[in-house]
Amino acid sequence: MNTPRIAFIGAGNMAASLIGGLRAQGVAAAAICASEPGAEQRHRVASEHGIQVVSENTEAVQGADVVVLAVKPQVMQAVCLNLASSLKPGQLIVSIAAGIGCASLERWLGNRAIVRCMPNTPALLREGVSGLYANEQVSAAQRQQAEQLLSAVGLALWLDNEQQIDAVTAVSGSGPAYFFLLIEAMAAAGEKLGLSPATALKLTQQTALGAARMALASDVDAGELRRRVTSPNGTTEAAIKTFQTGGFAELVELALNAAAARSAALAEELGQ
Repeated sequence: MNTPRIAFIGAGNMAASLIGGLRAQGVAAAAICASEPGAEQRHRVASEHGIQVVSENTEAVQGADVVVLAVKPQVMQAVCLNLASSLKPGQLIVSIAAGIGCASLERWLGNRAIVRCMPNTPALLREGVSGLYANEQVSAAQRQQAEQLLSAVGLALWLDNEQQIDAVTAVSGSGPAYFFLLIEAMAAAGEKLGLSPATALKLTQQTALGAARMALASDVDAGELRRRVTSPNGTTEAAIKTFQTGGFAELVELALNAAAARSAALAEELGQ
């Protein structure tokens, strides 16, 4: 990476995943610092990644080019207000906290270059995807820094406007849980059809993995892939028609709209 130093405020699971991804890409341990109030977590992250982990946020940001805000949304305001006077001009602020808009961060931190991100939990396996939005103060070089940071744990996609963060939250931020729900339901149905719990679960998990890989590798869309494996009057068609009769597509749309609306509401609640 081009940045000589990245400071993480908070060293929880998502921050640790980003740190691990950066280290795997060859970023020197000396270029990364983190702050974390919990002594046990400080020791774990320091031991696993070889970086300096301190207890004070203000100490972590000294000399950093990029400051990654990786704390819980409920404490973000207090953390930012405490940190504001210790930040230097030109530092890039990257927030990976859900529900905290750029306007709130600017109010708490001052007029700064801010990139707001919505990663998802597969980042823990470096298979994540993140939506990124930059405010007007972010330079081209800083956009590249933010993209390199989030690319360490998966795919990073830039958004045209900040409101799209709510859609990203609905699709990919919360999305893993939807697939877990489907896996849970399919495995349970398999059991009722006579399979052992272990067999039903393994069949479902591997099918989900294989389907995702096919969708990623294919040069056609998911609808065409579905049609290719749906023989007329066959078993797959019987299942698909049942899904469609039950309003599957409409239910998915309703669910994502609910998630997006809740994301927007949280931004209002947490950004006061």
